[in-house]
Amino acid sequence: MIEFAAASGPRLMLDETSVLDIGGCIVDGVDIAPKRAIPDDGDPRIDHSLEGFLFTCGPDHIRHRQPIPGRSDGKVYPLHGSASGHAAKVLWTKFENGNAECRADIDIMTVEGLSQRIERLWRIEGATGEVRLEDRVVNTSDRTVPTFLMYHMNTGGKWLDEGTRLEGQMLENGGFPWTFGEEPGGIFCLPTPVTEEGFAEVRLGPIAAIGGRTLRVRFRADTLPYLQVWRNQKTPAHIIGIEPVSHRWVLRDELEAAGEFNMLAPGESRSYALTFTFL
Repeated sequence: MIEFAAASGPRLMLDETSVLDIGGCIVDGVDIAPKRAIPDDGDPRIDHSLEGFLFTCGPDHIRHRQPIPGRSDGKVYPLHGSASGHAAKVLWTKFENGNAECRADIDIMTVEGLSQRIERLWRIEGATGEVRLEDRVVNTSDRTVPTFLMYHMNTGGKWLDEGTRLEGQMLENGGFPWTFGEEPGGIFCLPTPVTEEGFAEVRLGPIAAIGGRTLRVRFRADTLPYLQVWRNQKTPAHIIGIEPVSHRWVLRDELEAAGEFNMLAPGESRSYALTFTFL
């Protein structure tokens, strides 16, 4: 893990063994990542990633295990795509004037045997403590392919309390308690209205365990036009995920039939961004 922090804001542990995703996220001395309070996905890559605060799904698939067309060996798309478990090549890490920056490339071999690359840039602004992630997914294969992306931002449920709420313009009545749905968990996926500067916003808080702070997440609504939120309190899981995502929550076949694939020709790219801060 690479310790990554600025003059203010959270202290992050970036996992260079898996996409430079976030393992630990330490706020006011508390690591709010769920650690082992997670369900068993059956995929060691994902079990490892789920323990952390943020992991990346895609770029070849998200959500559903489905057969790969044209294959006779029964091979399926992995539930969370192929990115997890691919090591990052860190190009530079900078700490200047209270700010922090880390740039890396992640070369990915998809389940179909095709190459893609995520060009990743992490920044923390020292003055505000805001963390910003910018990703550029490049199709480095010789085939035109659909590209998907989904960010799972996971918080351990044990750090939340009765006063913690989800709030956002896209939510019913503007928000509700974090323990939404029926026990022991729930999930929903909604389109995300654009707010300022082309970003959508959702908040989780206040969280008493970190001094009453609220997690504010903003994400680029043109390429991440949906918000999925998932919580699971079925033992041993105790977790809630805020999940900006490129596609609505339906099967891959339905997305293709509706013409909703984001196709990338060889050499083409697509960009994504999100920010988060603890207010």
